[in-house]
Order: sequence, then C-alpha cells, then structure tokens
Amino acid sequence: MQTRNLFDFADNLYLKKEGINIKTLTYISLFSSAGIGCYGFKQQGFKCIATNEFLEKRLKIQQYNNKCDFTSGYILGDLSQQKTQEKIYKELENNNINDLDVLIATPPCQGMSVANHKKNNEIGRNSLVVESIKIINNIKPKIFILENVRAFLNTICTDIDNIDKTIEESINFNLGGDYNILSKVINFKEYGSESSRTRTLVIGVRKDLINISPFQLFPKKQKAHTLRTLIGDLPSLKNMGEIYRNDIYHSCRSFDIRMLPWIENIKEGQSAFDNTDLNRIPHTIINDKIVYNKNKNGDKYSRWYWDKEAPCIHTRNDILASQSTIHPADNRVFSIRELMRMMTIPHDFKWSNIDFDSLNNLSDEEKKRYLKQEELNIRHCIGEAVPTRVFEQIAINIKKVLKNKVLSVNEIDKIIQEYNLLDKEILKDFLKNNIYKYDLNTLYNIAELANIERIDTKAYFTREDIVFNVINKLPEFKNKKMLRILEPSVGIGNFIPLLFKKYEYIGEVILDVIDIDNNSLEILQILLSKIKIPKNFVISFIKKDFLLWENEYKYDLVIGNPPFGKVINDKALLEKYKLNMFNQNTNNLFSFFIEKSSKISNYVSLIVPKSLINSPEFNQTRELLETYNLHSLTDYGEKAFRGVKIETISFVLDTSQKEKLEKIKIDSYITNSIIYQKKSYIFSKDFPYWLIYRNSFFDAIVEKMELDIFESFRDRQITKKHTLNSGKIRVLKSRNINNNKIKNIDNYDCFINEIDSFIVSKYLNQNDIVLIPNLTYNPRATFLPKNCIADGSVALLKAKEDIKITQKHLEYYSSEEFTEYYKIARNRGTRSLNIDNNSVKFFGLLREL
Repeated sequence: MQTRNLFDFADNLYLKKEGINIKTLTYISLFSSAGIGCYGFKQQGFKCIATNEFLEKRLKIQQYNNKCDFTSGYILGDLSQQKTQEKIYKELENNNINDLDVLIATPPCQGMSVANHKKNNEIGRNSLVVESIKIINNIKPKIFILENVRAFLNTICTDIDNIDKTIEESINFNLGGDYNILSKVINFKEYGSESSRTRTLVIGVRKDLINISPFQLFPKKQKAHTLRTLIGDLPSLKNMGEIYRNDIYHSCRSFDIRMLPWIENIKEGQSAFDNTDLNRIPHTIINDKIVYNKNKNGDKYSRWYWDKEAPCIHTRNDILASQSTIHPADNRVFSIRELMRMMTIPHDFKWSNIDFDSLNNLSDEEKKRYLKQEELNIRHCIGEAVPTRVFEQIAINIKKVLKNKVLSVNEIDKIIQEYNLLDKEILKDFLKNNIYKYDLNTLYNIAELANIERIDTKAYFTREDIVFNVINKLPEFKNKKMLRILEPSVGIGNFIPLLFKKYEYIGEVILDVIDIDNNSLEILQILLSKIKIPKNFVISFIKKDFLLWENEYKYDLVIGNPPFGKVINDKALLEKYKLNMFNQNTNNLFSFFIEKSSKISNYVSLIVPKSLINSPEFNQTRELLETYNLHSLTDYGEKAFRGVKIETISFVLDTSQKEKLEKIKIDSYITNSIIYQKKSYIFSKDFPYWLIYRNSFFDAIVEKMELDIFESFRDRQITKKHTLNSGKIRVLKSRNINNNKIKNIDNYDCFINEIDSFIVSKYLNQNDIVLIPNLTYNPRATFLPKNCIADGSVALLKAKEDIKITQKHLEYYSSEEFTEYYKIARNRGTRSLNIDNNSVKFFGLLREL
C-alpha cells in the first residue's frame, strides 16, 4: 500500500474512533454547598445523579441551576446519618446506575489542624471525611475526587477501624487497594482559577481502568490573569449601597462609615495599619481611650493590586477586616460579580429562582432588599467553593479518557499490517506523520506491537495505569536540587511522561536512558516530540547493554521494566553478565538487572516476574534484597500485561541502608487491598520464601501441621512422543489426580512400555508416593498406584523420613481450609505454582491424625 493511502486509512479510523457515541457520564457530589465547583461537570454535560448538602438555602441554589434531573436527587441532610446515605444509594438505583463514573466530595474543612484535634466536635467534623471514604468504598465509582484545605492530608481523623490516623493514611488504607491515588497540594491559580487558592486535590482512578492514570485527569497548568484584565471592565462603584444598573451582583456593599478614613488613603498592597496618621489606624474607643486593633495576619484592611492575580477568596469576603478584600481603586470590598470572576463562576450561574433580567428590572429599593436577604449567603458560598473552571477542566479530562475509545489490539494490528509497520523505517515515518493525530497511549501501543524484536527478550510494554502505580510510590526527593535518574531498559520510554510530572518541582533532573536496541531509542525520540520536555529535565540517550555498561556516577534512582528473557545462548556473554553477581544460580536477565541497579543507585524500582518472591532460583536474590530497605511491593498478578501469561510484581528498594523500616507496604491487585506487613513476619526464615499474604489464619494452620516432610520430583523427560494409547505402564497426568483416587478420562489416558531410561522410573511401584497436580489452583492428592508413573504435570512427593502417611492425611489437602492456606503459601499465585524444593515444604501432615 502506498504511504499516502496508508495515512488516509489512519485518518478514517481516527475519525471513526472520535465519533463513537457513548452514554452520558454520571456523577455524585457530596458536601456540595451551592454546587459552584461541580457546576463545571454540568457544563461538560455530566449528569448529576445525586447531590448532598447540609444547609437548605445552599441546596436551593443548586436547584435554581437545574443540577439534577429529579427532585429526589437533591439530598438535604447530615451525611454521617445512615438515612442520608441511603437516599444517595436509592438515587443510583432509581437512575439504574450500576457503575458510577465520578464521585466528588468536598467535606467541611473545620478542624483541619493538629492543634484542634479532639477539641469540641473536630473529630466529629473530620469523621465526615471518613464517611466520604465509606461511600466511595460502597459505590466504587470509576473516579473519585476529594478537595480540601492545605492541611487536609496531615489532619487526624478517627478511621473506620476506630483508630486515629492521618486522613492520608485513611484514604490510602481504605481506597488504595481499588484505586490509583494521586494527592497534590496545589495553588488553583496555576490550574485555571483566577484567584490564589492553595488546596489539596486528591484524584483516585479505579485500577481496572486500563491506561488511565490520575495524572491524566489533573487540570493543566495555566497562568491566571491580572485583576485589571479580569475585572477592569466593570464600572467603578464609589458610593456605599450603589448598584450597577445592568448587574445587580455588581454593587458596593455598605460598611461602618467610621472605617472610611482607615482605608481611603491606602495604596495598592497597603493595609490600614500602614497609615502614619494614628487616627486612621483601625481602632475602637473604650472609656474615651483609643484601643488599636490587632493585625495578626498582616493582610487585614488591605487593598489588593491591579496588576497581580486576585487574592484568596475567604468566606468573610464581605468585610474590610478580612484578608485582602479591598478593591484596588474603590473604597469597598469586591462585589459579588468580581468575586464570581475571580472564582471562574459563569456569568449565567443562578443565585435565585428569579431570572437575571427580572432582578435587574427591580427598583433600587427592591434590589437592596434582595441583596440584604441573599448577599451574605452568596458571598459565603463563593468563599468556600472550588473554582468552577478547575473542576470543569477535570471534567473535560475525565470525559476525554472515558469516552475516547482505546484501539484494540486487533485494530492496532490492522494498522500495522496495512501500513507495513513491521518495517522499522516505515514505522518511524508513520509515527512522525501521525504524532499529533493519535493520543500518546495509542502511539505507544502501535510502536510496541510493531517492534517484534523486543518479543524475543520479553521486554513488555507497560501501560500508563501500571506506570503510575510504580511512579507514585517513588520517593519525593523534596530536599534535592538535582536528581539523577537512570532507566536501564527504556524501550520506547513509557515511564518518561509520568517521571516528568512526578519530579516537576526538582530544580534539575538528569535522566539517562539506556537500551540495547537503537531502533527503540529512535522511536522514543520521535514520541518525545509529542511531549514538551520540561525545562528542568536533561535526557541522555545511551545505546548500550546495561549489564555490560559502566556508569560514571551513582544515581539517585533506577526505574524501569527490564526484560524478562531467560534463555541466553551465548555462554561467553552469560559469563560476563554473571561476573560479580551474588546470585550465580540463575540465567535470568531480570535478576542481573536487580543486582546491578542496587549497586549503582540509592533507590531502585523495577517491574519483574513474581517468581522472584518464591522460586528457588532466586533464593540468593531475595537474600540480597533483604539486606537493603524494601519500602513497598506491589503484586499485579496477571493484570499488568494484557495478553501476556506471566505474573509480575514491582518494588521500591532503598539501598542506602540509613534507616531500616520495620514494615513493608504490600499493594495487591489480587485482593484489592493495601497491607502493611512486618518484614520479620513475611521474610521469616521459618519458611522457604517470602509470604506477602501471611496472616493469623495461615499461622493457625501451620500450628496444626508438621511441615517440610516431603522431597519432590517432577519428570522432565516423558513427552507425548514417548507415550502410547495402550501399554504396560500407565502415565498419569494432572487431570487424573482426584481426591484420594485416580480418575479415568476418555481419550486422555496414555501409557508407556519401557521406562528404565527415565529418571522417574525409580518411583515405580514404591510405597507411599504421593501424587499432587503441579500447576494446581485447588490442591488434591492420592497415592501412586502400582504399575503407574507420572509425567511433568504431576509432582511426586516422598517422605524424607519413615513417616506413616494415611488416606486421611491426603484428604486434608483437598479441604477448603487447606486450599485457603495453600493460596497464602503460594502468595495467591495463578501461574507461579510449580511444586519445587521450596513450595513442597508447605505440604505438611496434620499432627492430630
């Protein structure tokens, strides 16, 4: 196919993808006040299923703006009450919502300091955060958003387990198993707001959402306008009580006339406390004596600047004595309309059931009565709100990732075949010409699937959601001005975009990327042209074999997804790899990557096969890792790489050994849980390998059994070419093994006549040889019958000593109790289940029998 036609095909596929019609996205909003922030979701076409607020007058404002389709969606009440929560769940049922898209919660921020801990009702207030967590856990939305004050995450709350802990710990412990969670303290003025507002923003993305990370949902950075640009077109208001005839919400709020001398002469940036005339300094008269007011914050009675961004809007924006509330030129506080612009609230946002034109047509007296009744509530609502545009940007990003159909492997393969992208040069040409046509994830997928050479080394593409999970656990390095990072097997660099975001605050980041495949490095550089490389990052591309490459300096961090390939045919090369390696019992590349990375970096984070945890081949590697400081370990099971039948984990390792951590964080995609395990407990030498899911149940079963009584053998010689449909000796296979008996299966059984040349022959007709299916999810056992033998799908167990094994012993192996125990013993594996010299030790015998 000619290149031009190939690109036409891609255009058509892209347009088809963009035109897909997907159902309306849905959300719930908790503690929503007047609904100012989540109005941004309404603007983007999201359907509000339910919204909750404690004060009726604020909930009415949401009704004025037609936030919900049904009246029952406006839920008034205390969210700590079960009856209020039940109303929310009922709305999901009424709207036939089984998989909510977004849940937003902005719980009250009172008590968000350690100083207030347990004073008055602060724990009660902070428990509203815990109620939000409970509701998220019950509903399991695709995405959740929490917003609160700067101190939010470090504030103490009483968690679901009735233990006091920080809110951050509560969020991660209760939701981290199901969600990838990103928490950042940001100033909203850098992310779409037109006023300064430092807040904590927490975004969680459910882990089953492939290729979506919280970083994709964060609002983009953008510069706020100056106050002159923002409100300079609004007419000046000189007289107290004055209302602009075309806008009832642009009015001069009255104040005590005795305060006018305090502010009338101050310039931009000055406070009334800067007056040199003592009579113009804020004061009160007590017993004919002047008592000067205190200026604790330094910004009371202060006039703001024309040519700076707007200040933080507080709830008491109605008084001169609050922080930075005075207009740059007029002697008044900012009007409601000015505040709305600062908080990016749309002009047509409704504060009343009376339409805007009708309000403006009221008489002056009627307007004043309306403002007297409504103004304070409006101002307070504005002061406690999330700027509308910030949430609208998040809504845009959510809509993009949830509605944007991800091309399937078959669709990508069709592109590859039609374009002949297996040709490296055509692939590069295609990427260059389509760099702005496809999203980054699609480009990564096309490039990865077209690069068949990397299949040989099992260098698998890492999805963004998995990359996020890895990167989110990395150290912050907040005190470092310069950071050195190495990616030792970079491939096409899918870790790099999130590294940019993770370390955007570091002054200088030196990023060295290594790959043995020059083609991958060239593709990486093409893909990076789609991303604006941050100014603080300097990237060096190195075409080398990492295991033979000599580093010039020590790194702060080594991160990546090394190749999992095991077979190295070049013996001379293998010897070079093994040189100075602690584990000489493996030929697996990833083990060598772990060892070398730990020698050249203070921190190491790699995605590797789960066999690292329990295989005898990696006994020494585990021994080495235990000498360092393991911070965390994530068990992805088979979920990290779609279509790849391999279980994987990732870990964060601190090699500096400055401070030993007693616990390790276990993040499990299998049990959807976050567990903090004592290292001495899961690395115990009482067992042959790490037991990351060990618990009290497991310990109770161990107490009932005598362990490590068998040695195991698996035949690796008998194959299909050796067996017959009939013969003298039956060759048993895994499906033949049932609980305490042999099962006959039509067209499955096979035989052999001569077995003397096979090692397994030594077990023929021996007594008390136990048969257990090798790769078994449900253990079961029986004795080896006479004139039978087993192939490699069955493990043969022989007691180490003269121990009497009975049928009752074997019956226990198929019990529910032993099955659960065995799942823990095998670290809940689904493929790494070979019965070997390590795992056979868990087949103990009950002491009671």
